[in-house]
Amino acid sequence: MAFDFETVAPRNLEDSLKWSKYRDRDILPMWVADMDYRSPPAVIEALKDRIDQGVFGYGGPTGSQTEIVLETLQREFKWTVKPEWLVWLPGLVSGLSVTCRAVGKPGDGVLVNTPVYPPFLKIPGLMDRSLETFPLGGDNVNGWTMDRRRFTAGISSKTSLFLLCHPHNPVGRMWTEDELATMADECLSKRVIICSDEIHNQLVLDSNRRHRPLATLGPEVAARTITLLAPSKTFNVPGLGCSLAVIPDDSLRRRFEVAALGIVPHVNVLGLVAAEACWRNGGPWLLELIRYLRGNHDYLKSRVAQWEGVTMAEVEATYLAWLDVRSLELKDPAAHFENHGVGLSDGREFGGSGFVRLNFGCSRSLLIEGCNRLQEAIDAAM
Repeated sequence: MAFDFETVAPRNLEDSLKWSKYRDRDILPMWVADMDYRSPPAVIEALKDRIDQGVFGYGGPTGSQTEIVLETLQREFKWTVKPEWLVWLPGLVSGLSVTCRAVGKPGDGVLVNTPVYPPFLKIPGLMDRSLETFPLGGDNVNGWTMDRRRFTAGISSKTSLFLLCHPHNPVGRMWTEDELATMADECLSKRVIICSDEIHNQLVLDSNRRHRPLATLGPEVAARTITLLAPSKTFNVPGLGCSLAVIPDDSLRRRFEVAALGIVPHVNVLGLVAAEACWRNGGPWLLELIRYLRGNHDYLKSRVAQWEGVTMAEVEATYLAWLDVRSLELKDPAAHFENHGVGLSDGREFGGSGFVRLNFGCSRSLLIEGCNRLQEAIDAAM
């Protein structure tokens, strides 16, 4: 293997959100969506070169940085995007916040499925909007689906915005073209804007699938869609804070930009440099990463199959496993697993009581140890 994903990169416990949570406790951190691998060498070298310049004033995207975004979207997804459609942001969560502010008016409904990435559930209320939810169909055993009946029923007369997670965090689904078309058709018919979080679009583990951006379904869909992207999850640079929104419609884009005024800072220059290096030179590293993550996924899946009372959703994309532990009848599943040395994300934060989320973006040796501890925790619950 050309790149080393097995050696655990040393983490500064003072500035690592993931590792500092369990400082001085024998608990393996397998919670927040932050991989343990060193970022691509090409990214590290690009950052070193920029640091050597010694000046870190205000900056903005360069022509070459915009160029590589357009090239990547065309190469990876056959999506032809114009430079003026791009709005650079210091983070995807800020993009969700700005979208809620930009669409509709105070009190309008923001539709979200459950379970889902926690900021989807928190941000609407913070932006003076009303949270509306509907449950995904299916389960870990039969597969999760975007159920049309539930989706349609979830749209109210007050709904002005639908927040879509695609690929989905935490259930790991890559929505099919038919599912995407169903969501788009319902939103278009009811004049609902869609914000599609596609931050995991290059982390595809299913070798038979390819990510399809929602906005590529057609010009009518693109005109009512805000797509959020970033290199952060794919190339493990979330701490550098660089993402962007793709907004084809001029009027919607202006509303988005106005909503961001005064509250959203410029992207820092190191984040921009890293983003360009990721998309321009990170390809070989990403290919090896996907192979390694597939191996981790398959190992974890084989271990879960041996655990009575636990099921795992098939992970088509991301490095996050959604575990159903309801059969164990634990009062607080996350706390129970912490007591046995594994730190997982609490499913309640995603709207999934009785579930936990496990980050397998780690070394195989750490994953093996984590699974051994999970086995002990499950045995103790039986």
